[in-house]
Amino acid sequence: MKKIISYFIKFPVAVNVMIIAFILFGIIGAKSMLSSFFPLVDSQLIRINLMYPGASPSEMEEGVVLKIEDNLKGTVGIDRITSVSRENSASINIEIERGKNIDVVLADVKNAVDRVPTFPSGMEPPVIAKVETMRPTISFSLSGENIPLATLKQYARNVENDIRNMEGISQVNLSGFPDEEIAISVRENDLRAYNLSFQDVANAVSKANILITGGKIKTNAEDYLIRARNRNYHGNELLNIVVRASPNGTIIRLKDVATVKDTWSETPDRLYFSGNSAINITVSNTNNEDLISSAEKVKIYIDKFNQEHDNVHLDISSDSSTTLTQRTELLIKNAIMGVLLVLFFLALFLNARLAFWVAFGIPISFFGMFIFAAQLGITINVLSLFGMIIVIGILVDDGIVIGENIFQHYEKGKTPIRAAIDGTLEVLPPVVSAILTTIVAFSTFFFIDGRMGDFFSEVSSVVILTLVVSLIEALIILPAHIAHSKALMREDRKVNKIDAFFKR
Repeated sequence: MKKIISYFIKFPVAVNVMIIAFILFGIIGAKSMLSSFFPLVDSQLIRINLMYPGASPSEMEEGVVLKIEDNLKGTVGIDRITSVSRENSASINIEIERGKNIDVVLADVKNAVDRVPTFPSGMEPPVIAKVETMRPTISFSLSGENIPLATLKQYARNVENDIRNMEGISQVNLSGFPDEEIAISVRENDLRAYNLSFQDVANAVSKANILITGGKIKTNAEDYLIRARNRNYHGNELLNIVVRASPNGTIIRLKDVATVKDTWSETPDRLYFSGNSAINITVSNTNNEDLISSAEKVKIYIDKFNQEHDNVHLDISSDSSTTLTQRTELLIKNAIMGVLLVLFFLALFLNARLAFWVAFGIPISFFGMFIFAAQLGITINVLSLFGMIIVIGILVDDGIVIGENIFQHYEKGKTPIRAAIDGTLEVLPPVVSAILTTIVAFSTFFFIDGRMGDFFSEVSSVVILTLVVSLIEALIILPAHIAHSKALMREDRKVNKIDAFFKR
């Protein structure tokens, strides 16, 4: 270690090259890091959705859920299975063990479900898929005074399409309105007049709305796909459905015995903003999308939309990027405050130039951390920023100790280079020990299981990387700067413009 320290002290050009590399690659690493509200964690959950119309919760539990859970027992990679049975449906959540490949476990789960001997007749096929992690980025409401909900929904669909066309945004969800339905109200008197039953009407509507394939016809020239596509999505399209056709030519249509209209379902799923009907639009980001840039694009779109429309308005209700931006501003404010405090107190008791080079270790440590953080997949999020804020308070401890000891050796009459070498080597064991004990303390977060471990391990990574880079800066870069700084020179000497900054 003595040879390494002595080499960089005697040849400061190598130190200057190292600083330039730290700054250059640190900026590139910081720009390549994605932003997210929480650390990015790969999905560890598989969900099985089950639909059985008309079944009670107990029937779902006994006839479907328990059969699947029995077949899943012993499947490699499964940590825990939980299920919820409801009326007409049920869901089974499967948590996989940490470190297991979710795609392999997903294939095993599908095979286990396929091995179930029988399911109740009338049950829809199970839907098995891994739960993708979605993180809300920004939510806003679309509302307007005296605007019908159907019109608002059409506006919302247009907004959804516009936002989906933006680069870097793929997840847009609409909520705040019930499902649309076609209500067919059969008139009892008309049914009796035409000697029809309710089932006759239901069968006619069912047979008239089909969307099925009929196979294909092969010819010498080409193949033809046979498909029956006769499905209606609006009430007025159903009015002329033939319910009964008599041999004498009498045709009874649906409009003769029923009233058909488009309506909303009876579920009380409504949203209001400032007393007016509204629709909520939520933009989420995946692991490959950036939170801050997505939020900025949506904000620009909202401002443009509000300028172009008078009858409807978009209002932001939740913005995750605001918290992230505030945390970043707090980090920058603390960093500036830390640098100023180091400069003030060291300049007060030692030397202003010495204080500058000790404080210079704070940005260098962060630049170095960004280089490795980008490679490890760490993002700019509330927890990684929390780790950066924590580490600011302990970054310059080793630099202060080394800088003060070098100055003390210089005051004993040693040359600047000898004072830098001896002063650094004298405090090398305690400085390294202090950094290692802090690293060991924060490394315990890596051993926490579950989601808490996934989240706080990023705090540990940021703190440990920053401390390691700060130790390199304190042992190699700082002594070289102090040795060739005017802080340890009684006479000024001329330097070229390139070295002027590094030899202040």
